Amino acid sequence: MALDITGPIEVFDTANRLLGPSGAPYRIDFVSADAPLVHMSSGVVVEASPLEAGQGPIDTLLVPGGWSLQNALQDRGLISWIGGAAARSRRVASVCGGSFLLAEAGLLAGRRATTHWAYSEAMACRYPEVTVDAEPIFVWDGPFVTSAGVSTGIDMALALVEADHGAALALETARFLVLFLKRHGGQSQYSAVLDAQLADHPPIRAAQEWILGNLHNPLPVAEIARQANMSQRNFARVFRREVGTTPGQYVERTRIARARELLETTDLAISQVAGRCGFAAPETFFRSFGRILGLTPKEYRHRFQVISPSGLIAGTTRGTGAPYDQHDLAFTRG
Repeated sequence: MALDITGPIEVFDTANRLLGPSGAPYRIDFVSADAPLVHMSSGVVVEASPLEAGQGPIDTLLVPGGWSLQNALQDRGLISWIGGAAARSRRVASVCGGSFLLAEAGLLAGRRATTHWAYSEAMACRYPEVTVDAEPIFVWDGPFVTSAGVSTGIDMALALVEADHGAALALETARFLVLFLKRHGGQSQYSAVLDAQLADHPPIRAAQEWILGNLHNPLPVAEIARQANMSQRNFARVFRREVGTTPGQYVERTRIARARELLETTDLAISQVAGRCGFAAPETFFRSFGRILGLTPKEYRHRFQVISPSGLIAGTTRGTGAPYDQHDLAFTRG
């Protein structure tokens, strides 16, 4: 898929423009077994050099996935080249099914990795020596970084920029690309919006809507079942069938989704956020938040808050507190 390549590349190119000539810019080279022209599934064509051109030391080897993954896995010349190139690289990254190619080359044995959620079971079965985690949007284990797929390659690339040049440049790059937020690697592949989708079954949908309006209150399953006019046992069975999770898990994830929204867009104290989202105690909130997202509420706010503590829209650059001016945007004129 074109975004597997163009997403990360736009991150590196934008970082280069923000760094300016005095920085340490990324130089991007494309190599492919299908050189000189590589056709993406959407019809986009990328010009590339043959694999043989990719000799010498490599800073970051980035391996994308694609719909023709099965053919790539059977290309022993390609797999061998990936293994050799990885040995010459400071770090190795993959997007989507690219993690299959890294595993096929024997690079992920004994390591933790991720891939697109639709293929995680297949990867775990094919490569039992790899610990496949289908939840995070990207996983960093030693010099290997694997991302879940498609848009998460952008998140992974931003993390690479942060590792190379610091958080300020990574955040500035995200802002220039008009990304709503720079997601942490521990964040689930399933976004808050997807988590909150309502069921088609009317009683379950009514219960979900009631939950969303009452997150600040205790929400025992018996009370939620009453809102659906169902027995508790039948409600729990039908809810899991329709929503794909238990009522208790759904309530917890919905509370966390609301907490994320408040952390991103308000300067409420974390204890206040916990209370508004229905957590009986801040400690319970901390445990739940960390288990689901892999970081603390304070860390999440530090990374993703889109409104500053003063209430102003975040839009400063170069750590000066000054808004972007015409000079900062000059690169858009080519």
